[in-house]
Amino acid sequence: MIKRYLILTLLISIGFATIALAMTEHYEEPLITHEHTIIAHRGANDRYNEHTLTAYKIASEDGVDYLEIDLRMTKDGELVAMHDETINRTTNGTGKVSDYTLNELKKFKTVSNFNNKKVTEEIPSLREIFDSFSKKENFYIETRLVNNQLVMEEKLLELLKEYNLLDKDRVILQSFSTKSLDKIHSLAPDLPLTLLIKKGKFDLNKAISSNYPIVGIESTNITRRIVENLHKNGKLVHVYFINKKTQKAEQTRMKTLQVDGYFTDYILYTKGL
Repeated sequence: MIKRYLILTLLISIGFATIALAMTEHYEEPLITHEHTIIAHRGANDRYNEHTLTAYKIASEDGVDYLEIDLRMTKDGELVAMHDETINRTTNGTGKVSDYTLNELKKFKTVSNFNNKKVTEEIPSLREIFDSFSKKENFYIETRLVNNQLVMEEKLLELLKEYNLLDKDRVILQSFSTKSLDKIHSLAPDLPLTLLIKKGKFDLNKAISSNYPIVGIESTNITRRIVENLHKNGKLVHVYFINKKTQKAEQTRMKTLQVDGYFTDYILYTKGL
């Protein structure tokens, strides 16, 4: 009887030890990498002026999943591809986008230098981008408030409808503004939306409880715990980068964390991950 008891005790102990070991191994096992979405941030801006038709053409030829476009609205209500509130940084002009009509903006040129050569190209309207790429490319478009008002959302959706792009497989819309995202959802409930969160402002509980299927987070705010918890709650994680100098190293780190998408300034590098 004692012998049987000892054997039973030993078997139970081995069983518990095996379970504990399995749990430990599962916890420490690195995440399995998977296919990620490549989003051409402002086009192929490492090889041509950001937010230009040529930058988007290069990105298209690279075979990206989405062309990313930041929107600004002109004085006469047209949508153009421009990140900043002003044209100071990227063009040979100065002033706010909203202070110019589209025709007035067309008088300026985007300006940059590549391979010690000055490169110029005009500022494209969203319509021009759609004219060039709507038949073959997908779009990841950022909206924002205009003078604290919800005015660009309807214009954007009208253009998407005109170009047969009101398609959840062709377009994702993103914003730091929940007001803008909610407005879009009320008008086009089938389009996927990304809630962008500013660097240093990420709150896991708020991200989990949000109504948006995708969360856009700055890379240095991302940890394995954050990615795992967002995935467990059905959220996709798309990462953006502020510091170009560390971006490639951060992309490599993001790969080990199994993020779902990259807003990349280095398309060819990201494709090689």
